[in-house]
Amino acid sequence: PAYNLGVGSGTHGWQTGEMLIKVEKVLFREKPDAVLVYGDTNSTLAGALAASKLHIPVAHVEAGLRSYNMRMPEEQNRVLTDHISTWLFCPTETAAKNLAKEGVARGVDVCGDVMLDAVLHFRGIAKKDPGRTAIFGRLGIRPGKYRLATLHRAETTDGGLDAIVRIFDAFERLPDPVVIPIHPRTRPLAEQALAERGYKNIRLTEPVGYLEMLLLTGDARQVLTDSGGLQKEAWFMGVPCVTLRSETEWVETLAGSWNVLAKLETEDIYRKATQTVPDPAARERRPFGDGHAGERIAAALAGTGGRGA
Repeated sequence: PAYNLGVGSGTHGWQTGEMLIKVEKVLFREKPDAVLVYGDTNSTLAGALAASKLHIPVAHVEAGLRSYNMRMPEEQNRVLTDHISTWLFCPTETAAKNLAKEGVARGVDVCGDVMLDAVLHFRGIAKKDPGRTAIFGRLGIRPGKYRLATLHRAETTDGGLDAIVRIFDAFERLPDPVVIPIHPRTRPLAEQALAERGYKNIRLTEPVGYLEMLLLTGDARQVLTDSGGLQKEAWFMGVPCVTLRSETEWVETLAGSWNVLAKLETEDIYRKATQTVPDPAARERRPFGDGHAGERIAAALAGTGGRGA
């Protein structure tokens, strides 16, 4: 990047405040016509706030998502960002309807999902790279013969060792090995659970790169995750998913049970993972667009000359 803000881990308030200060300095220096922010992270909100207070129009890519759970930091970030944005690029019709419920109509554009653009492009690259496809051999797994899991949300880890054990007890009973590229936040609890319970069906691995993760997702028998993005990538690639949360902002993925929600309880996770049968007909709809969202966003911004909608 042209600028590295050097803001590491910390509390939400500290991290957002540090980025707000440092992004503002960049904006003073660069004097951009507009600021584009993506998603729902703390950097999304910091960038949007810094620009808005300097009267620089904001373009929010992935606008309109709602889980309606304001305990999630991501929900707070996305709601606040939407309400100070000039352009609101929605990935789905549902997202646009969410904004309409909040009285936001001006600048709303349903353009499709840029994550679909990325998956279609980079998965093809990954499949042709022997260095990337070697991930299966390194992990000792065969395509279609494993389940992929990720755990990283605070809502998951805040439950401590008991929550991880409930999840791992379900994973242990599944008929396929469960591969978990482990997040730093979850690692201590996961390693403690393995040491104390002696699980045999769970394989913790180091975090993997984006291209390797696309390969692991696309060739998994099933995905089990608390991630927002991974449940959607699984849907893109036709892989059934169990989302370890009580709600999802990606409600389109729930159609035909391609994605199902599970409580952080052993029996519920196991039942959803082993008894859910997705409906192939549900995949005939294309709620996330056609893989050309980025082009539409670029054209929309170029058409306004940076002056706002």
